[in-house]
Amino acid sequence: MTRFIFDQFSKDLFESLLGDYGVVETGKRVSSEVREIDVWFSPQKKDLPPELGLLGEMASSGTVSLFEPYRNPVTVNEIADCLQKQNTVRGQMYREALRKKRRFELADWPRLWILTPTASKEVLGTFGGRKTSEEMEGVYYLTEGLKTAIVVLHQLPAIPSTLWLRILGRGKIQEQAIDELEALPVSNPIRSITLELLYNLQQNLELSTEQEQDAQELIMRLKPLYQEDRQRAMEEGRQEGEANLVVRLLCRKNSQISSDLESQVRQLSIEQLEALGEALLDFQSESDLRNWLAQQD
Repeated sequence: MTRFIFDQFSKDLFESLLGDYGVVETGKRVSSEVREIDVWFSPQKKDLPPELGLLGEMASSGTVSLFEPYRNPVTVNEIADCLQKQNTVRGQMYREALRKKRRFELADWPRLWILTPTASKEVLGTFGGRKTSEEMEGVYYLTEGLKTAIVVLHQLPAIPSTLWLRILGRGKIQEQAIDELEALPVSNPIRSITLELLYNLQQNLELSTEQEQDAQELIMRLKPLYQEDRQRAMEEGRQEGEANLVVRLLCRKNSQISSDLESQVRQLSIEQLEALGEALLDFQSESDLRNWLAQQD
């Protein structure tokens, strides 16, 4: 049961991170025999933002990218299934190119990315998975004609560019990625999006009647983070309300205040705003406000 919950989280993550830069379809059906591609990404922009790191590089292949994330270590049969789905997509794209009288070369073939927490040497060797000195640790490319790479999430270096992939790992790897995610600036939009997805994952796992050990550990890791995030949101709402009140009081006392002073006031903490609310009763001019703000600096 939890495997399907994690599968949905993976699909939501790719849709949220790549949706602004192309067409993302999850659970896409191909061929008359019903098969589903976990994540289908068709780029509509040439370059993806550097903030997406390795994920952005993978999705910027210039053609359709197929992502198949696995919660458990991928098996030989599962890799074979992925390759079969990829070949079905290639056939569809080839026939579409023929209808439109376009050339369809190797560079146009769909690129397949198989994401797995771990992979044995035997599994990688079965498909000729190789890593050159130029490639990042944990990324194993199959022969060029297969247009496929196996990404072993737990082997990826713990650097910012791999964060959005390591978040799909398990156990300590995923926990470390969550720590790094938490440390990002609160203003980072990708941080907010990913945290919301993680909170949804946490709630779905809690509702599940079958919880694996690492799922329980993930729930416990996310609970305090969720509480801190909600508390921060409440405080931000309170700070905004306090700032609005103080700005109104200042405008009543001085008719209006300059935009730069208003901006400084709105950046004050709740405690500073409360202190300013008392101090402004004695202000005679805008210069009093400037002097008070200077003292805070």
